[in-house]
This record gives sequence, C-alpha cells and structure tokens, in this order.
Amino acid sequence: MSRLLISLAMKQIPILRSIERVPGGLMVVPMLIGATIVTFAPGTSKFFGSFTEALFSGALTILAVFYVCMGTTIELTATPYILKKGGALLISKILTSIVAGIILGRILGEKPIGFGFFSGLSTLAVVAAMNDTNGGLYMALMGKYGRPRDVGAYSIESGPFLTMVTLGVAGLSAFPWQTLLGAILPLLAGIVLGNLDPDCRAFFGRVAPPLIPFFAFALGSTLDLHKVVEAGLLGVALGLAVVAVTGMVLFLADRLTGGNGVAGLAAASTAGNAAAVPAIVAAANPAYSEAAKSATVLVAASVVVTAIVVPLVTAWWAGCVGSPSVDGSSTTEGSAAAPTRREPH
Repeated sequence: MSRLLISLAMKQIPILRSIERVPGGLMVVPMLIGATIVTFAPGTSKFFGSFTEALFSGALTILAVFYVCMGTTIELTATPYILKKGGALLISKILTSIVAGIILGRILGEKPIGFGFFSGLSTLAVVAAMNDTNGGLYMALMGKYGRPRDVGAYSIESGPFLTMVTLGVAGLSAFPWQTLLGAILPLLAGIVLGNLDPDCRAFFGRVAPPLIPFFAFALGSTLDLHKVVEAGLLGVALGLAVVAVTGMVLFLADRLTGGNGVAGLAAASTAGNAAAVPAIVAAANPAYSEAAKSATVLVAASVVVTAIVVPLVTAWWAGCVGSPSVDGSSTTEGSAAAPTRREPH
C-alpha cells in the first residue's frame, strides 16, 4: 500500500492544464462532475453529510465569496478611451439583452417552454447568456488581434444584478430593492477594498479563480444529465444565437466608437460564471425556480459554444481588416490599459 502511495505521489498528472484546454473548462468540467454524481448516485451528499454535503449545496455561499474577491480586482481608474469603448460595449450588450427580454417576456413570461425542440428555453436563459461577456477571452483575443489599450476596454462584469434589472425592465418580475442591492453588495464591497488597499487587491484577487470549480461543482449537483442531453442541441443553438445577435450589435458599437469591429466581435461571448446567474435569480425570486435548472444547462452550453466560435470569428475578421498581429505592424498607444479583472472562462 505504501509503495502504491509513493508511486502515485511521484507520478504527476497535468489535471489543471487539461481542464483549461476545454473551452470554459474551469466552469464546465466541475459542473459535469457534480451533475454526473447526482445523476447516477443521487444520495451521495446525504450519505456522507457534513462538509461533503456542504460542497454539494453551497453554491450561493461560494458565489458570494467569489464576487467579493472578484470585486477587489476591478480598478476605478481608467483612461477616457477605455471608459468610452468599454461603456459602449457594455451598454450595447445590456440593451440587446433588454430588447430580447421584452420580446421573449411577452411571449413566454417567466416559465420555460415545455415541449418541442425549444423545450427548456426561457427568457431567463436567453438574458443570462446575453448579458455577460467572457472578459478573459476578450482580453486574450484583443491582446492578440487588437491594440494594447483595447485589452482593458471591457472590465465590467454585470453578473446577476443586471440580469435582474433586465428582467424587471422586461416587465416579467419586480425584484425588491433590497434583493437588487444584495445581489451587487459583495461585488461593491470587493471594489471598495481593492481600490482602498492594493494589498487587498493582490491578496483577494488571487482567490477568485480557484473558487470557480467549487461553485461550478455545486451548481452541477442540481442538474440531471438526462435533461442536459435533451438540451444539447438547443444549448448549441443558444450559443450561436448569442454570437450572431450580440456580435452584430457590438460590431456596430465598436465601429461607431472608432474601432474596426474586432473588439465588438471579441466581446460577443457568454461569461463562464453566467451559468451561475439563473440559480441566483431563482433564489431571489422563486417564480424563476422552474426555469432556473434548464437555464443553467443552456447557459453552460452557450459558454462552451461561444468560447469556440468567438475566437474563430474574431480571427477571421482581424485578418480581413488587418490587425497588428496579422499584418505585422506594431502598435504604440499613448495610454496603456488599466489593469482589469480576468473573467473565468
């Protein structure tokens, strides 16, 4: 037995690298592990109890800690260009989500579709998938195909707060102001800490990425893989719709603010932690409980699809317009991008 343990200790396996090669891997892989355990061994958490059970059921608590740590990495100082570009992209994407929410809200209301190919699709799923951009993917793409100052132009994460606002504007539900404020308070607390003390930013900022697999696992433990399989093609369709619809709007917003469209296309993705938004919204308003489970699955699929498609589309358009990395030209900017938070992907 001791020899076995020694041999295992000496043999190193690149687990993290392998997971990160999967689009949205830090979110998707643990979520699938949690879903697999619950689907095929549903009584596991109750059987072991204690801390093991807490891992299966503590998604909201872990997310609260995650948003505090994530907030510390957001700097309030930014150049006017970054504010203009980032603000244009953020507002454009949110307005697109609001329009989609209003249209679908009139048709579907708060409940998911219950039959046919679109079974499980809901206004909550579409809004959550459209609202948040994968900031890490955006920064990586702009670092390769854009100008240095473009890298920091999308540093704001809307999270569950603006999804609730979008649903409210769509006339689907009225969230109490306490609930809306409560959804963003952990993030605001982190922003205050990080901007008051750089040491807090360095200390807590390193904690955010390692928390992703834990809340992803807990979210996965609420899913039934049989339903995941059923929602597979619909999830792919949702991801492609996010790229197509938000991509067109963000492309125009980028061109109108002096860009060549590359930044807009690079932002047409679904954030990794957007898959956590439906559960948070359902916890704030039980009216979305029925839609939340299928929405989590669909949004998670959109994360993977957009993480694959967006780089391909961005690279293609960068080749068409001649980005710095494609045409070999160097870019010198008068102002550097402010350090920004990296979005889980």
